[in-house]
Amino acid sequence: MRKLSTLLVPGLVAMTLAAGPALTSAYAAGGDTPSSPPSSDTSTKKGKKKSSSVSDPKFLAAYRTAYTTIYDNHDYTGAIGQLKSLKRDDVADVANLIGYSYRKLGDYQSSKVYYELALKDDPNHVRTWQYYGLWQLEQGNREQAQYHLNKLASLAGTDSSEYRSLAAALDKPTGATLVY
Repeated sequence: MRKLSTLLVPGLVAMTLAAGPALTSAYAAGGDTPSSPPSSDTSTKKGKKKSSSVSDPKFLAAYRTAYTTIYDNHDYTGAIGQLKSLKRDDVADVANLIGYSYRKLGDYQSSKVYYELALKDDPNHVRTWQYYGLWQLEQGNREQAQYHLNKLASLAGTDSSEYRSLAAALDKPTGATLVY
């Protein structure tokens, strides 16, 4: 039985990883499991190889812990530390969550930096367009928020939860408290 499980588990993991990019590239929303970078280029600016840590079980477990720290515990400071310890803010999902956490703490400049890092890694990262659009609203930039909404419509459609969230925030009167 042990031999069978050592053959089946890697095969299932490989199938899951192979199916993942096809799903995430079509709808790169961001979630509790980070997606692989959108391109097949594995080099960084300095010519070094990026590690494949996004598929490493330890990385995934640490990422999920940070995700829970944010969305279940609302401990944004703790999550920033957890996410930065991954040393992978070049991954859209990681950078987006760091940006989200900074935004929730009111550090808008740091939040902007990380949202832009996320979009640099994946220009079609739906969740970043949503959160950055909410950032724009919180800064009073309604035109930019509308631009982000239009981008969401083209990427994920008007029925997506990300589109509906930003659209609802845009419908609120100026000065209303946003809770997204």
